[in-house]
Amino acid sequence: MSEAMSRRGLLKAGAGFAAATAVAGVAGGRPALAEQGRFNLASPSYSILWQNKLHEVSGPQSFAFDNVNGHIYAIQVQWGNGTVERGDLVITKMTLTGTELGYMVLKGFGHGVSMAVEPVGNQAYMWTETDSQLYNGDGYGTAIARFPFQNGRTLQAREVTDKYTPVPGATIITPSIDPTLNRITVQYWRNGAKPYHYSVYNLADFKARRFDNPVYRFVEPQLGPADAVLQGWTTYREFLYVLDGNLLTGAPGNTYITCVDMRTAQVVHRSFSQAGISLDRREAEGMAIQLVNGTPRLCFGFGSGASGARRLSVFYKDAWM
Repeated sequence: MSEAMSRRGLLKAGAGFAAATAVAGVAGGRPALAEQGRFNLASPSYSILWQNKLHEVSGPQSFAFDNVNGHIYAIQVQWGNGTVERGDLVITKMTLTGTELGYMVLKGFGHGVSMAVEPVGNQAYMWTETDSQLYNGDGYGTAIARFPFQNGRTLQAREVTDKYTPVPGATIITPSIDPTLNRITVQYWRNGAKPYHYSVYNLADFKARRFDNPVYRFVEPQLGPADAVLQGWTTYREFLYVLDGNLLTGAPGNTYITCVDMRTAQVVHRSFSQAGISLDRREAEGMAIQLVNGTPRLCFGFGSGASGARRLSVFYKDAWM
C-alpha cells in the first residue's frame, strides 16, 4: 500500500474476530456519547501522522492528545548509552499535523509504554511513570508523576513533587486518561510479575489520593498468545483497549487490538490490524483517545525506520459496535 494512500487515510484494518463473546452488529450514524458502546476493531483505520519525525531519533513508545488545545505529545527513550537502563525519556510536543513545537527531557522516569495529558486552560500537564527501577535490562516506573510541560526543560525524577503510588509495591506502572469521563487508569504488575492489573479512578479522587474505592479494579484476562508483546493501551468509557505485536518487516505482521469489558474483565473483541503495513520495520507503539469536535477516535501508533532514524505513524478507528 502506498505512502500517499496512508496520508489520505485510506488504510483498512485486517478482518477481526471475536475472542470471547459474540459481538453486536455495527450501529448506524453517530450516537451520543452516553449511548455509544465500543469501537469496532474490525472497521477501517485512517491515518493521522505518517512517518513523523520526533525530537529524538529513537523509536516512539507512546503518545497522547491535548484535546483542548489541539496538540499531540509523544514519548520516547532518550538516545544514548545507558538511557534505556536509567529510564531516561524525551517528550515531543507537536501540532495535530506533526510539526514539532517543543520537547522536554525526563531523567530516571521509566520506559514510556503509556502516557496521558491533562489540559488545564492553555497549560498541559503530563502524566507518566516515574522513579524508574531496572527490570530485565530496561528501566520501568514504580510511581505515577504529574508535571507541567515546560519546553526545553530537563526534569529529574527526584524533582517531581506531584507523585502517586495508588498500589503500594506496584511495578511496571503506567497511566492513561479517558478524556470523556475524566477517569485515570493505571496499569501495573503486582509481586514483580505478570499478569497486568488495572485500577480505574475518577481523576479528582486520584489527585486527592483517594485510592481505596476505585471505579474498577481487575486483572487482565488472556488476550491472545502467551508470548504476545504489549505495546500500548488506553480506555474509553467502560472498555479497555490493548495493542500488541512485534517489530516486523513486511506483511502480514502480528499486530492485534483487543477490547476488554472492564465491568466483567472479559475479552469481547480481538482484531488483527494491517494499518500501516507498508511501513519498514513496523512496530506497534502506543494508544490514546482523540476527541474531534466531541467525537472520539481510538488511536494507535507504529514506530518505523532504521535504528537511529525511527519515525511515528498514528492511525485511528471511529466506527462503533
